[in-house]
Amino acid sequence: MKTDALILDVDGTLWDTTELVKDAWMMAAADEGVNVNITAADLKNYFGKPMDEIARLVFPAQTEEHRKRIMKRGVRYEEEILETNIKDLSYPKVAQTIKELSEHIDICVVSNCQKGYIELACEKLGVSDFIHDHECYGDHGKYKAENIKLVAERNGYRNAVYLGDIQGDCDAAHEAGIRFIHAAYGFGTADDADAVINRFDELKELLEI
Repeated sequence: MKTDALILDVDGTLWDTTELVKDAWMMAAADEGVNVNITAADLKNYFGKPMDEIARLVFPAQTEEHRKRIMKRGVRYEEEILETNIKDLSYPKVAQTIKELSEHIDICVVSNCQKGYIELACEKLGVSDFIHDHECYGDHGKYKAENIKLVAERNGYRNAVYLGDIQGDCDAAHEAGIRFIHAAYGFGTADDADAVINRFDELKELLEI
């Protein structure tokens, strides 16, 4: 597969933070007087969706205003937990492969996450210096397809590919007019993927680098 840029999803593609995020969101809910049981398995089904949609799924009985308060607090706890975490949450050979690929093509990141999450993830993964560009939902409220297209257009990519782990990623990539690689080791499935990998480092062979 020939390409001039690889655009990456984060959760379920680069790492799995669901156990830590679950704890953060349950702490936030308790602070706001909400008794809810959130599991890592729940979050694996929800991650990849925009934050407002995730909030409706996790806290369906709360008002929109209350959900916003819980999520704002949850994001703060999440960042604090991730910043102090010393456990390797990444999938095997993610950092090494990104470094090697960046010597040949641009590596970018697009996610439906909150503002600042991509930067934190890249810092914890040790790949900040190898990421050429990034966009997320939290920056300006645009969804994944729009952000993929934005990154591709402003960098002049003619043959970019997007790597993600769920159907929503596949749909967003195709809506943006680029090919999709399914990270089958991640959180979900995807029909109509243009290629499939079972390990992150398989990208080196797939992309002929």
